[in-house]
Amino acid sequence: MALEFTDANFDELVLQSDKPVIVDFWAVWCGPCRMVGPIVEEIGKDFEGKAVVGKVDVDNNPGTSAKFGIRNIPTILFFKNGQIADKQVGAVPKQVLVKKLEALL
Repeated sequence: MALEFTDANFDELVLQSDKPVIVDFWAVWCGPCRMVGPIVEEIGKDFEGKAVVGKVDVDNNPGTSAKFGIRNIPTILFFKNGQIADKQVGAVPKQVLVKKLEALL
């Protein structure tokens, strides 16, 4: 299951994680985000215990979105050791995201 990352918990849950982290930046009104959302949830289940998977609602968490320069959504950032290790902008098939995550494990 995907966690809900916020401006308040982002540093603790993402930047301080000892596991790779996928962060899906999304919004309720974004059509492509609704396509990617279920894929992110599936990846969260598939990689439970191996990686941290979560989402940031850009409308409710403008600080985090601005900090990482999110201009287009969905944007998925891949973190390892508190640093951005990879990035995907736009809706893509599940295997594209899985391949990027597996490279960080």
